[in-house]
Amino acid sequence: MPVASRPRIRDVDVAPWTFPTTTTREQDGTHTWDSTTMVVAEVTAGDVTGLGWTYGPTAVATLVRDELAGVLVDADALDVRARWLDMVAALRNAGRPGIGALAVSALDVALWDARARLLDSSLVDLWGGARDAAPVYGSGGFTNHDVDHVARQLAGWVDRGIPRVKMKVGRDPGRDPARVAAVREVIGDTPALMVDANGAHTVQQAVRASQDFADSGVVWHEEPVSSDDRDGLARVRRRSPAGMDVAAGEYGWDAFRLRDLLEAGAVDCLQADVTRCGGFTGWFDAAGLAWAHQLDLSAHCAPNLAAHAGCATRRFRHLEWFHDHVRIESVVLRGGLEPIDGALRPDRDRPGHGLELDRSAADQLANGRPPPPAHPTERT
Repeated sequence: MPVASRPRIRDVDVAPWTFPTTTTREQDGTHTWDSTTMVVAEVTAGDVTGLGWTYGPTAVATLVRDELAGVLVDADALDVRARWLDMVAALRNAGRPGIGALAVSALDVALWDARARLLDSSLVDLWGGARDAAPVYGSGGFTNHDVDHVARQLAGWVDRGIPRVKMKVGRDPGRDPARVAAVREVIGDTPALMVDANGAHTVQQAVRASQDFADSGVVWHEEPVSSDDRDGLARVRRRSPAGMDVAAGEYGWDAFRLRDLLEAGAVDCLQADVTRCGGFTGWFDAAGLAWAHQLDLSAHCAPNLAAHAGCATRRFRHLEWFHDHVRIESVVLRGGLEPIDGALRPDRDRPGHGLELDRSAADQLANGRPPPPAHPTERT
């Protein structure tokens, strides 16, 4: 395309929505929350608008407006990696990890979506697909919900054809083996059962828990200790039962932090989050690292974005069909994906990621008046 005719970025818009939880609160091993905030970024170039988002505080929107929008306006919309580098450079003094990484991620997703729409290509075709579908695992099972509720929720995903499910542990380590065993009894022997401690354990607690969880056939122990303790993760991994993978990486704000996990021998499967690690550009950095270490990459949360990236990733294992994000995305997005035979299949006939924001539905959900859920997540 001649330089003179290449589309320029005309506008950058950002808006946060805070959605209350469906119950009074939700809880994992280290955190309790009663709402989830989605920060939506839109990038307009030519006659298209690209859509991206992240999950984080409303301060992300302020950072986009104050530090990043001006960097993008009037720049070449097709050179997405150049725009990513421009944004990273602009955050040198403000700080890239944390809120900075969330802001870059939302905008990078919007930029890739805009590029694909300008070229009338799906994202998977733009990148070059490695597979047609991205396997999912159902994820929820919060620690403050009674075990009957947790078992019904996970069994509901199994009933829908999702053959792998994950629950939260770590809030009360003494009760967790019984909770996990009770869930296993309800879902049956066949589904893969996964647990996530969100970094709640000490190394000794994590090793003991993994041995107890093995009795229930648990195959995945996520963040058994804090991801900040790479050596501790490696120690847990070395002492874990055969057949139980240790996973971490959801707080890998960039390739450097993910590289450190890999070089420490801390994980059997690396995780990355498209809405945290620098968007799709950061995701493919993570995918290259995983490939170089001959490990699989698993996507954390934001399933309607992760599916597209997963279908273009060589060593991809699965993505997280997370209760909170599924609940939100099924309401506020038009064209959202739904699991079929335990996997998400992006529509490659639609340009970009094929998703549109329904602002009216977002306002309604934020005000506590959600329409009926599109995707049931538990047995009734």
